[in-house]
Amino acid sequence: MDFEIKRISHEETLLIRHKVMWPNKTIAYVRLPNDEQGRHFGLLTKGKLISIISIFSEQNNIQFRKFATLNEFQGKGYGTKLLAYIINLIESENHHKIWCNARINRARFYKKFGLQETDKRFEKDGIEYIIMEKEFIQ
Repeated sequence: MDFEIKRISHEETLLIRHKVMWPNKTIAYVRLPNDEQGRHFGLLTKGKLISIISIFSEQNNIQFRKFATLNEFQGKGYGTKLLAYIINLIESENHHKIWCNARINRARFYKKFGLQETDKRFEKDGIEYIIMEKEFIQ
């Protein structure tokens, strides 16, 4: 598996966010109001951006959002590599916690990384979510 993970701009995340997460909405729908304050990372293979994730800091906690891998590259381990990289980065920066709003049908995937389900659930546009988190030992 030949790949590279690097920082990218929030603008570079938009096409994958749109195509994978909300293809039936406008591209404006996948923009976040605080995109410019986040850090954005991409996984590239053979120079092609195929997986993206955005992270946002609030106090000493990090939320990851808009984590998506192009459909044709899903199930090949690329998203796993990107999320593992981000979790290691956050832990190395001595943050207290990493968390996300996980689609219910993806909760099992996040559990592989040590994220735990909370009792907080919600629905957005017909999709059920659960907040999942992982605390780091300081």
